Amino acid sequence: MARLPYIALGSSLVLLLAGATVGVPHQPWPVVGVLVAVTAGWLLWWITLHPQWESDERKMIVFFTGLAALIYLLVWASPLFGFFAWSGYLLTGGLRSWRLIAGGTLIAGASAVSQLGGFGNLADPGVIPAFLVVLAINIGVANVMIWVTGWTHEQSEKRARMIHDLAEANTRLAAALKENAGLHAQLLAQAREAGVLDERQRMAGEIHDVLAQGLTGIVTQLEAADAAAARPADRQRHLGNAKRLARDSLTEARRSVQALRPQTLDGAGLPEAIGDLVRDWSQVHEVTAELVTTGTRRALLPEIEAALLRTAQEALANVARHAAAGRVTLTLSYMEDVVTLDVRDDGAGFDPSLTPVVGDEGGYGLAAMRDRLARIAGSLEVESEPGAGTALSACVPAIAVGAAA
Repeated sequence: MARLPYIALGSSLVLLLAGATVGVPHQPWPVVGVLVAVTAGWLLWWITLHPQWESDERKMIVFFTGLAALIYLLVWASPLFGFFAWSGYLLTGGLRSWRLIAGGTLIAGASAVSQLGGFGNLADPGVIPAFLVVLAINIGVANVMIWVTGWTHEQSEKRARMIHDLAEANTRLAAALKENAGLHAQLLAQAREAGVLDERQRMAGEIHDVLAQGLTGIVTQLEAADAAAARPADRQRHLGNAKRLARDSLTEARRSVQALRPQTLDGAGLPEAIGDLVRDWSQVHEVTAELVTTGTRRALLPEIEAALLRTAQEALANVARHAAAGRVTLTLSYMEDVVTLDVRDDGAGFDPSLTPVVGDEGGYGLAAMRDRLARIAGSLEVESEPGAGTALSACVPAIAVGAAA
């Protein structure tokens, strides 16, 4: 595109030199030479040495106005320079709006003059109608070319913007995916750390509140039994109390160890573990209970399965302590992104805003269940009202074991 104007100018000059041998009229050679040199210098200055000026429409108006004047002067010097005139269409790219149409019309006028043999032939009135027809054709063709060129340029810019926007979107998406992967890994690490800390705190509390107190009570009863050696009835009573405290402490120790690592999950899936829990609980408390599993079951991260199992245990414990229910239904639902555990009973119910359920004898209660689920990005919802039973729903992310890596 940058070379074509020079090629057209040189070709027109060659045609003029060849036509001069057969008598093609033209202005004196010095005039032709000066016009060709000035035109070449004008093109060199603007489109070769300073091509960036095309983005400045004010400067391009100056360039194109000068170019149009030189084209008309060259056509006046010889109509053969009409072969150069058409290259003016290629140099209208820096013009916009009506100025683009005006520039194309100027070039069309010069082309029409050259096609009718130059300005000398326009002195004949009979040539004017033909000139107007040729001028109209040139203007029509010029404006169609300009419109097609402008439309093509606009579409190219739109595509360029779309590609640029798409590239930026892809960059942002890649950055977001990378950030999400980092946050996910950080979440899992924090969940594990929080779980370890929670278990340590819970075990410390149970050792202090249950085992240490139980051992203290045993020592006290044994000392009392030694002191009552002369009173067989009192001594036997203190020894009985010591045995009972020892059994209770042993039970609590076993419960604490089982709570530290859910042994029911070893070698069994979460539905089986919860199913065994529901069956044993139903037999002990003589309350009808059932587990319903929906969706495609799959192995989840141990932290998630342990949290759901603990939630089921605490929920059933709360039902036994507070609900006086005749029937309990647990629903374990495997969905695409989450796994939910719903526990519904037909018991006494309560007002969640006034009566938080807190377990006895070391139980967790609702607040502790929410904390446990929150550490693995889960949530707990409770719906209840007096006399209408209770519905508890735990929701956790469905992160499969294979996703841990």
